[in-house]
Amino acid sequence: MANVSGPLSLTHLQLQAMRLAITEERIFKMFLVLGTHVVFIYINLAMLFTLWSKPSFRHTARYILFAHMLFNDTIHLAITLALYMLGSFYLFVVRVACAFMVLLSSCTFTNGPLNLAVMSLERYTAVCFPLRHSELATPGRTQLAVGLVWALGVINVLIDVCALFLTEPSFFLSPALCTLEHLQTAGWQREKGVALNTLLFVTVTAVLVYTYVAIMLEARSASSSEPGSAQRAMRTVLLHALQLGLSIMSFMYVVLESLLAKLPPAVYTQMRFINFMVVLILPRCLSSLIYGLRDEAFRSAFRQHLICCSVRRVEPPHRSLNTNI
Repeated sequence: MANVSGPLSLTHLQLQAMRLAITEERIFKMFLVLGTHVVFIYINLAMLFTLWSKPSFRHTARYILFAHMLFNDTIHLAITLALYMLGSFYLFVVRVACAFMVLLSSCTFTNGPLNLAVMSLERYTAVCFPLRHSELATPGRTQLAVGLVWALGVINVLIDVCALFLTEPSFFLSPALCTLEHLQTAGWQREKGVALNTLLFVTVTAVLVYTYVAIMLEARSASSSEPGSAQRAMRTVLLHALQLGLSIMSFMYVVLESLLAKLPPAVYTQMRFINFMVVLILPRCLSSLIYGLRDEAFRSAFRQHLICCSVRRVEPPHRSLNTNI
């Protein structure tokens, strides 16, 4: 797999040799990555269109956060695909453009777990405080929470970009392979990144565990009076637990990268691609899809949207036949 996120120390001749070494295995991997990204980007865009087409979705906190999840994951998949293809062909990019792509990629990567925490808090208020839910989870407050998610998500890499701009202004004008490590020229930047990611992971986990326990206790207390409501709450808990597992997998990507670097080069190359696909990409692809298809109201609207699109495709021939009759 092309080195998308690891430090590089390659000579010009090595780079030339790698550019020429287009094997069947590399072609298969590139098509697998490209196909996976294109399919799930299309699915995310179709679900976004479904959410946008219904006013009831656009003004409900739960679906606003779901739409933000889809939007965020779509951007992340598109940027990740661009970085992967640039790395696969060892194409140099002007560092100012690289800084923008890495900034967006890192921000959307961090936004995922943060958005999941906000979604869990929204469900917590809906289940535990149903009478105040409409007051607490207004569209305006939900949009404010989305803005806060982006503000927190951009901090890590923005510090690196600003530090480079202040210390080496000419750095951004030279071309290089586009990786995060090229923006982290000092040791304190890597330590800062590890510290912020650890703090983020612990905070999000604490929020999720608290909301899971609270929802579970509320579901048990309501099981005698409202069994249907209790079952829905328990299913919500299980769904968020699955999403938590997928988020943890994404957080483990960098840790696994450092562990895999100790393997022999041939094994490292294969395991790094598996780590990239299974730990980093598939959770992003599956989380939104699982959440969307699990929601009964959205699933029904999404199915109607697909049926309407299919009917429109076959309508013109039928109209012409009816006209002839």
